[in-house]
Amino acid sequence: MTQLFVPAATALYAGLFAILYCALSLRVVQARRAARVLLGVGGQPVLERRVRVHANFAEYVPLALVLMLLAELSGYPRWTLDGIGLVLLAGRCVHAFGVSQAPEDIRLRIGGMLATLVPILTLGLMLLPVAFLF
Repeated sequence: MTQLFVPAATALYAGLFAILYCALSLRVVQARRAARVLLGVGGQPVLERRVRVHANFAEYVPLALVLMLLAELSGYPRWTLDGIGLVLLAGRCVHAFGVSQAPEDIRLRIGGMLATLVPILTLGLMLLPVAFLF
């Protein structure tokens, strides 16, 4: 009988990111209701910040999770994936908090993006040799 491999590390971070995504979505909905804006941002700075935090999350996290899944399926150890996942999660939280502030603390935005891009780049570099091993 074949044994099923469950990508538990990716499942953990996908679950955590799903919760964060829903929280960011609710913040956009709240700002839309308060500003009475259904489409766009209507010149509302709070809504614009929340929309951009949400969109930025949606732009980066899916790629990171796909890369993490490929790394996990390629046999990288759990501790490596946890390290990368925790940095990415922290980066997304720091970015969301930093960009949500008015005035914005640019250090939090930069730190959050670094903690997003470094894991993505790391995963990408980890996966390149895998392509040549099979």
